Amino acid sequence: MKSCWIITKDHKNILEYRDIPQPQPKAGELVIKVHATALNRGELFVGGAVHGGPEKHGGGEASGVVHAIGEGVTGVKVGDAVFGRVRGGFAEYAVMDINQMMPKPERLSWEQAAAVPVSFITAWEMIYQFGKLQKGETMLIMGASSGAGVASIQLAKLIGARSIGTSGSQQKLDQLKAIGLDFGIATRKPDFAEKVKELNGGKGVDLVINGVGGSVFAECMRTLGFRGRLATVGYVDNVFKAEIDLNAVHVRRLEVFGVSNAQLSVEGKNEAARGFKRDVQPGLVDGRIAPLVDKVYSFDELPAAKERMDSSAMVGKIVVRVG
Repeated sequence: MKSCWIITKDHKNILEYRDIPQPQPKAGELVIKVHATALNRGELFVGGAVHGGPEKHGGGEASGVVHAIGEGVTGVKVGDAVFGRVRGGFAEYAVMDINQMMPKPERLSWEQAAAVPVSFITAWEMIYQFGKLQKGETMLIMGASSGAGVASIQLAKLIGARSIGTSGSQQKLDQLKAIGLDFGIATRKPDFAEKVKELNGGKGVDLVINGVGGSVFAECMRTLGFRGRLATVGYVDNVFKAEIDLNAVHVRRLEVFGVSNAQLSVEGKNEAARGFKRDVQPGLVDGRIAPLVDKVYSFDELPAAKERMDSSAMVGKIVVRVG
């Protein structure tokens, strides 16, 4: 079958098509015929390029039809429409752990369903599991037009919290307001703390999602109120170190945490999937959440899709139609 691999050369990730055997499911797994998959910055830019990881079969999420079922798998049958996190989604067939499998809501297209798993489960971890965002609280989202940023906006709306987002593009912020962003700040610089507090009634915010990186970390810390939480989820700026105000952490009882799957156990990933299914999936089923697809490419156009992500031109998820 046709597949696409992520190869790290000179600290940069490139894509390479390969013909490989069709995967077979092991116990607790199923194989899906992929209809659509999606791009994630953490995989395409952070993973191998930053950590020096080996070559990898790309694609961490997909939607498609169940093709084969492994030993011990129940509750699903061949032909069912599903979506979820997978291994090797950049291919005609991909492996999915049964604990990551979700029935595809009828209201979602294949492309919309493929845009959900990685970004929305990551957002669930940042906002529900560790960020503990509550109704009436305020969240700041750095780089709000990313896949995780858009998911965070929608989860804040689902909870009943306010959202403030930053972007270098006012046009992107205007698009995001249409899906629930309460306030937008057009900037790429660490100059937003006072504006954030002004928009929040003079108070610091309760949660910050930092998908930009070290260049804005200190300014993000300055936006936090008492018992504020700060999540680090990416480094678009390629800045991996930053100063931290320990006095602020101490006095304001701040929490700083990261969200990454690099060292997360299988049970940790399953826990996140269960939380997503409980707290977020009902909103996908009844229409309170509608995934935002930026642009759809064919499987042969994956390099062009990567170029769009590399340019940070997207608002929402870049999706690749496979089947």
